[in-house]
Amino acid sequence: MPVELRLIPCLADNYAVLLRDPVTEATAVVDVPEVAPVLAALERENWTLTHILVTHHHTDHIAGVEALKARYGATVIGPKAERDTIPGLDFAVVDGDPVAVGNLVGRVLETPGHTKGHIVFLFEGERLLFSGDTLFVMGCGRPFECDPPVLWNSLLRLRALPDDIAVYCGHEYTVSNGRFAVHVDPDNAASREALTQAEALRAEDKPTLPTSIGVEKASNPFLRADDAELAAKLGLPDADPAAVFTELRELKSRFRG
Repeated sequence: MPVELRLIPCLADNYAVLLRDPVTEATAVVDVPEVAPVLAALERENWTLTHILVTHHHTDHIAGVEALKARYGATVIGPKAERDTIPGLDFAVVDGDPVAVGNLVGRVLETPGHTKGHIVFLFEGERLLFSGDTLFVMGCGRPFECDPPVLWNSLLRLRALPDDIAVYCGHEYTVSNGRFAVHVDPDNAASREALTQAEALRAEDKPTLPTSIGVEKASNPFLRADDAELAAKLGLPDADPAAVFTELRELKSRFRG
């Protein structure tokens, strides 16, 4: 039976995702920005939460962890490198560790950059990636706790995944990201098309998730810092890709589009 997913808008622009194995009825939530929307979704579906998967320690991803754990007795799984900053952590995981939600077995990928200990959850059998704040639709997180090249190397890990992997990220930043992508690379047809689609979806208050690795490889400038044409457009011909990425990330932080 196919995996069951529910995308849950939270706060101003966050997402949580429910992941359920219909055979065992094991149910996980990936990140908990706030309690009420997640609890409402669980009660609406009549699902019992068994696992809480945490990508990183920022408050807008863990604020509801303790309350949901107390209500359901759910097992909390998160990055070992951030175990002292994630409440109620039961299992501290590292790169390559398996994560089982019933019969759904994923694995942890360490993707430092946005935070030092950031992880993502890859469920290869289900063709799913929960990327937290490492990879967004047409964007990436800010490198708050690491130098930008660290985040670039993490994005390269994700870029190497199969094109058909669906990506669920932690925020609805797509329109802003798309406008930036078109700004820095106006000739990229994939970025222009993705932005048009995103604007239409948001006009109807619909989410722009999921994306896919293949779509991001074509439309996301942060995955193309090693593209010579893009580097030239930024005035950085022959520059190291990490330097191009650093410039892209700095430009995005200043972008008001």
